[in-house]
Amino acid sequence: MSELLDRHRAVMPAWMPVYYGDDALEIVSGRGRHVTDATGRTYLDFFGGVLTTMIGYDVAEISDAVRSQVGTGVAHTSTLYLIRQQVELAEKIARLSGIPDARVFFTNSGTEANESALLMATNVRRSNQILAIKNSYHGRTFGTMAITGHRTWSSSSLSPFTVNWLASADRLRGRMARLSDADLIDAAVDDLREVLATVTAGDVAALIAEPIQGVGGFVAGPDGLLGAYRKVLGEHGILLIADEVQTGWGRTGDHFWGYQAHGVTPDLITFAKGIGNGYALGGVVGSAEVMNAVPAISFSTFGGNPVSAAAGNAVLDYVLDHDLQGNARRVGSILLDGLRALSHGIVGAVRGRGLMIGIEFVRPGTTEPDPAATLRVFDLCREGGLLVGKGGLYGNVLRIGPPLTLTEEEARDGLTVLSDAIATADAEAVF
Repeated sequence: MSELLDRHRAVMPAWMPVYYGDDALEIVSGRGRHVTDATGRTYLDFFGGVLTTMIGYDVAEISDAVRSQVGTGVAHTSTLYLIRQQVELAEKIARLSGIPDARVFFTNSGTEANESALLMATNVRRSNQILAIKNSYHGRTFGTMAITGHRTWSSSSLSPFTVNWLASADRLRGRMARLSDADLIDAAVDDLREVLATVTAGDVAALIAEPIQGVGGFVAGPDGLLGAYRKVLGEHGILLIADEVQTGWGRTGDHFWGYQAHGVTPDLITFAKGIGNGYALGGVVGSAEVMNAVPAISFSTFGGNPVSAAAGNAVLDYVLDHDLQGNARRVGSILLDGLRALSHGIVGAVRGRGLMIGIEFVRPGTTEPDPAATLRVFDLCREGGLLVGKGGLYGNVLRIGPPLTLTEEEARDGLTVLSDAIATADAEAVF
C-alpha cells in the first residue's frame, strides 16, 4: 500500500486529503454494505463514499440498468439530442420535489448543482447578493466556496457574490447554544431581520441552506426554522434554495427531503451524491419561472448523460420500491438510541436524523472541541472493522451516513464497534 500512496502523493495535489495518513486504504471491492481493501480485509461501511453509495455495493438492479445502457453503445450524446433516461428521471424528480410546475437541470455533482441554482436565482433577482449560513458547505468551486461558511473548506477570499452570513444553529457553542427550539427560531429570525436591515442593499437574491449541515458536522436547526426564515424572505421577494445534496432521497427517515421538516417549499432544490449511487449525477429542480430565468444558452456536457441517468432511474426506483426512507428511520433509531445511551465525558453531543448521525467529541467537562479524541475513535473504528467519516468546524465530529439499505443486524454490529471505540478513547482521555 505504501507504494501506491507514494505514487498518489507524487501526482496528486497536497491539499487533497486521504484518510488514515500513511496507512491509507485502497478499496478494491464491495457488496451490500461491506467493502474489501487491497489486503483482503473487509469492513462495514458507515460512510458510503461520503453519503454517496446510498443503496450499497454490487446492487443488481443498478448494475443491470447501467449494463443495459452501455450495451447500446451510447454513453454520451449531449443534451442537444433527446435522452430518454434523462427525461424519465426528470419526470420522477419533478413529481417528488413538491414544487408545482417543476423543471429539472442535471449536472455532474452537488457543487455544480449549487452553482447552477445560484445562476438562476441571481438572474431572477438581478442581484449578486446571497445569504448563507455559518458552518455550511456548498462545494469547492469559486462561487460555492464563497457561500461556504466553513474556513477549512474556503480556499479563496475572492468571491463573485456579496455574501452575508446568518448564525449557525449549533446548540453546543456560539450564540444559539442551549436555546430551546422556540427561542432559537426567534433568535434566528431576529438575526435574519437584522442582517437584511443593516448589511444588505435590499435586493438580496436568495438564501441557500442545508436542512442539516453535512461537512459542518450534521448540525441542524429545529423543525420549522426554514419556514420561519421563509416568511421573512417572502416579505422581500428573496428566494430560498435548499441544498439537499446530503439530506435528500429519504436519508433523514422522517422525510423524503430535508426541507419537509420545516413547513416550507423551496424555490430551488439542489441534489447529487446518493441519486447516482457512485455514478456522477447531480442537479437542480425548481419552479419553471425560476429555472427558465437564465437569459442565454446553457447546458452541461456530461450532466444527466445516458449512463448516469440510467443509474439514477434505477436508484430512485429502488429507494421507492423498497421504502428505504422507512428503513432509514427504523435502523437509524437503533444507532441514535444506542449512541445517546452512552455516558462518556468525551461525547459532547449526539445528533442526527435517520441515517445521518454526528457524534461530537469534546474535552471532558467542557465544550472545547477535541479533534485528537475524534481521530482516536476514528482509527479505533477502522481497527474494529468499521469505516466512518469525519467533519465539523473543528474536525471533532464523527459523521455516520451508511447506505440506506443497512440492516438492523448491521446497525447493531456497527454500534458495538462505535461504543467500544468511544469507551476506549474516553478511558485514555486526560481529565
